[in-house]
Amino acid sequence: MGLDMYLTMKYYIGAEYEWNKITGTVDIYADGQRIPIELKDVKSISVEVAYWRKVNQIHKWFVDNVQAGEDDCREYYVSDEQLKELIAICKKVLENHDLADELLPTQDGFFFGPTEYAEYYYQCLEDTIAQLSKLDLSGENYKISYYYDSSW
Repeated sequence: MGLDMYLTMKYYIGAEYEWNKITGTVDIYADGQRIPIELKDVKSISVEVAYWRKVNQIHKWFVDNVQAGEDDCREYYVSDEQLKELIAICKKVLENHDLADELLPTQDGFFFGPTEYAEYYYQCLEDTIAQLSKLDLSGENYKISYYYDSSW
């Protein structure tokens, strides 16, 4: 129980179009049973690229800056620019802890984790930078898009 947060990368492959030249097979099994997926039906592949647990300051940032204030556990598109902005804010707060409450405030919630500006808070910012810095945020690859969702 508690706040779980996910950033998913969706990579468009468009296997239904021959000109995309997608080849291969889809062999996925659950409990020994093959899941019947035809490659030609695969439009995109979704991969979890970042995960946080009870990091309420990051969740609050997504709710305020991506979800227009709606904290409803739905999936929301996140632009490359928004993710770059989040990295920059985390770096600013790590450089100057006095900016934490202004730039990246914590948020109370049902099992949302600690709200103190202490070691855990700053470790989570470092973790956020590490996770997001691995992503292709160049904006040059039209096949990649990012989505945030959460649950508690």
